[in-house]
Amino acid sequence: MKRDLIKSLTDTFQDHSNTTDNGIEFWFARDIQHLLGYSEWRNFVNVIIKAKTTCEASGNLISDHFVDINKTIQMPKGASKEIDDIMLTRYACYLIAQNGDPKKEPIAFAQNYFAVQTRKFEIIEQRINDWERLHARVKLSMSEKELSSIIYEQTGSDKNFAIIRSKGDTALFGGKTTQQMKEGLGVPKERALADFLPTITIKAKDFATEITIFNAKDKVLKTESEISAEHIKNNSGVRKLLLERGIKPEELPAEEDIKKLERRVKGEEKQIGKKPDKLSE
Repeated sequence: MKRDLIKSLTDTFQDHSNTTDNGIEFWFARDIQHLLGYSEWRNFVNVIIKAKTTCEASGNLISDHFVDINKTIQMPKGASKEIDDIMLTRYACYLIAQNGDPKKEPIAFAQNYFAVQTRKFEIIEQRINDWERLHARVKLSMSEKELSSIIYEQTGSDKNFAIIRSKGDTALFGGKTTQQMKEGLGVPKERALADFLPTITIKAKDFATEITIFNAKDKVLKTESEISAEHIKNNSGVRKLLLERGIKPEELPAEEDIKKLERRVKGEEKQIGKKPDKLSE
């Protein structure tokens, strides 16, 4: 997610926040509905119901985080109308966001914005960057698993995947092998190279892998050499694109161990459900 988009969404979500007389921050459900991109209130209510169930299952009282209210809104020609609304704590908003589709940028943003107890843009931005790297790594694992399955089905060997992936890495990293990259980045012998790569490189590997999957199935490639040639071609193509944008993947520094990052992010998510701010306080 681009920095200017994160900044814009941060400002927008903060502009819609409110504070009770005793200092508890909250949002109106009607505002959250539109911020998350739900066009119909009745559809959004179904999401709220799921969030309430999760709230209760976590040991928190629904009434502490979801407070029904009535609001008067102005209509055309000076008329007014009463509508239902709900006051939502940060925790309630977090649970609602968790029930949405993270492929939609406002929902992905909200899942991270409400997970951290801060208004500092830098912390929100870092949280989203961490979250995106984790999701990119999971996506690459899924793509590589699918490619491995296709290679086994079409070549009859479960040893060919490692060979093909290694050849792809060499193409992506300008002639450097997987092992050379691991040594250069200080990656432990037993760990995967991708666990220490930056998000841009993880996504590059995933994109090349997805193309290989498509063409291996579409062209019914039957041998290790055929699939290797395809994977080398795709990684070389992705490398060319990166170089055109001034990015040399083999020169990018290692990033935090993905396992440590995952533990930290999950720890932050667990904390929000422990003694969250309550509207009843």
